[in-house]
Amino acid sequence: MNTEELTLNIEKALDEIRPFLNSDGGDIKLVSIEDEKHVKVRLEGACTGCSLSMSTMKAGVETTIKKYAPQIETVVNIA
Repeated sequence: MNTEELTLNIEKALDEIRPFLNSDGGDIKLVSIEDEKHVKVRLEGACTGCSLSMSTMKAGVETTIKKYAPQIETVVNIA
């Protein structure tokens, strides 16, 4: 999978997650992909101060991204 395909797949994963975040007043944005293995995202809106954001990252975001792009090793939220 080339960089363009990887980016498209990660955006598809975020599009799958986005409605759940939007329903709680939040959103998510892809910040960067490093070495085609590490993804940085930014949780926005209500998600920035939510106490469940860490579990959202692991259970929702990371799992969904890995479903679309299995080579991804880490997904981190940057402020």
